[in-house]
Amino acid sequence: MSNIDKDKTLPQIHQREIVAESRFFRVERVDLEFTNGATRQFERMAGYSRGAVMIVAVQDGDFLLVREYAAGTHTYELGFPKGLIDQGESILEAANRELKEEAGFGARELKAIHKVNMAPTFFNAQMNIVIAHDLYPETLPGDEPEPLELVRWPIDRADELLAREDFIEARCIAALFLAQKWLKEHPDYA
Repeated sequence: MSNIDKDKTLPQIHQREIVAESRFFRVERVDLEFTNGATRQFERMAGYSRGAVMIVAVQDGDFLLVREYAAGTHTYELGFPKGLIDQGESILEAANRELKEEAGFGARELKAIHKVNMAPTFFNAQMNIVIAHDLYPETLPGDEPEPLELVRWPIDRADELLAREDFIEARCIAALFLAQKWLKEHPDYA
């Protein structure tokens, strides 16, 4: 194991300023001074939310995936249901709500297994990966502009997802690996 200094002193923030803003993000300029005296100016994106969830739903030996439009790449992408945590919701409440909105199922058992961060050098958004098990049909209206396509994918063929051109989101790939590891340790969920 390496000698990682967990108590390293963080740089001092001298000034923060919002330099751009949209309904989803703020771009903040931060003036920093490091403990060695070096100064730098960084820009970082800050979301407005309290975090997000990605749900790896498991039913009858399958993962439940959704195909939805991705504006950033102007394509339809295959991935796990996901969404923002609303004000006053816990991680598991948000996961169950999003699962109902996007996949048409609720879960009697939910377990948060890991957190991931996308580009932490520039972005402060955390995604909570949640395993959902013991599913039942239930639909809630969501905010998607069109119905999402539900895709069942056999757990024992999970590696084939990585060869697909429409399963490319890094957070989904991380969730797949984390879920595979977790399911090996908890085979009663598969």
